[in-house]
Amino acid sequence: MSSNIDREFEQQICDYLLYHPSFFLRHTDILNDLRVPHKTGGAVSLLEHKIRMLQDKAEAYQKQLQELLTVARDNEQLNQRLHRLTLNLIEAESREDVLAILQDELRERFNADAVELKLFSTRELEEARVSESGLALFRTFMDSDKPTCGPLKADKLKTLFGDQAGEEGSAALIPIRTSDLSGILAIGSQDRERFHSGKSVDFLVRLGELVSLSLQAMDSRKKP
Repeated sequence: MSSNIDREFEQQICDYLLYHPSFFLRHTDILNDLRVPHKTGGAVSLLEHKIRMLQDKAEAYQKQLQELLTVARDNEQLNQRLHRLTLNLIEAESREDVLAILQDELRERFNADAVELKLFSTRELEEARVSESGLALFRTFMDSDKPTCGPLKADKLKTLFGDQAGEEGSAALIPIRTSDLSGILAIGSQDRERFHSGKSVDFLVRLGELVSLSLQAMDSRKKP
């Protein structure tokens, strides 16, 4: 019962001070006498306590601002890289050119050990659905049609990266679609934690769309 009374009394004090902000102006001597317990031990005056609270808030705001500036710089760098990649892909004349451009850019961008582009015809995809190896290992990924990141087993790494594959590693997988082809753009690392499931895939979505459109435009130019 007493604890409830204490809480009610404390609330009344809080309400009074909130509705009468001039209280401390009329009783300035109290500010010098009030001591507030500090987390690290001891006590400080109410004014010192208020100053520390304001300093903590200022530090928190400064940290948030710094994080926003970092994100802004990262986004600017990302946009510049995408722009440069787009210009290079426009000039590509073959799938080999596309792969070479992607390898140069993505190895640097992701600090990757390997970058591969695997493309399949509709017939090859249908054959893969009744198989248990090769492309069939990525059936769930191909059906989802969404980029994904995470560790891969040795057989999947071998299928994607061939002789570059190790016994373990991780990869970012990006679906590629044109009117005639489907495929996987794979960015791999021998570090199992390099591409983890919590990694953002926003850039990968945009990259997949860019590569798909580039391949589609290339095929259209070759058709009579």
